[in-house]
Amino acid sequence: MVRIGVLALQGGVAEHADMLARIPGVEPVWVRTAGDLESTDALIIPGGESTAVGTILAHDRRGQALRELLLSRIQKGFPVWGTCMGAILLARNIRNDHRRHLAVMDIEVHRNAYGSQLDSFTVSEPIEGLEGGPFPMIFIRAPVISDVGAGVQVLARHGGQIVACRQQNLLASTFHPELTEDDRFHRYFVSFVKK
Repeated sequence: MVRIGVLALQGGVAEHADMLARIPGVEPVWVRTAGDLESTDALIIPGGESTAVGTILAHDRRGQALRELLLSRIQKGFPVWGTCMGAILLARNIRNDHRRHLAVMDIEVHRNAYGSQLDSFTVSEPIEGLEGGPFPMIFIRAPVISDVGAGVQVLARHGGQIVACRQQNLLASTFHPELTEDDRFHRYFVSFVKK
């Protein structure tokens, strides 16, 4: 059984856990502490409020312990996928925010690039490495990935903007696959875990 954690400090945790539970051989784990993280094979950082979660990871005692363990595990190849807020937390640079959070992925993001929640929209675009045709992408107060380093593979674009990319064990998407009925992107991330 592969245990995939979902960072459960705030945001769309249940939706990711429900999607993971549909995949045979996968057990979702709600991660709130370093102890929870230790028992997982990979981690999803869901959508939510990057300022709130970043503050918990930086200033709360239990959040700091979780952050330090996560950074250590990432350096050793631990797979992490950030969706929307999660992509912001992973990014080395945030174009329109002075704060930095985990800063482990060689990408730059632009927060709320598509506007407010009222500007949310759904499209379908192909994702490199995913068979079965275009993937449904739901954007809610979404960032865009405005720049990537040389070691980052672009997986998907919408309107010329990068909306999904991978850097070795790290995955970022600015849309919300957990809000669709399509589990292909979750299965793709599960494949990062070495059997």
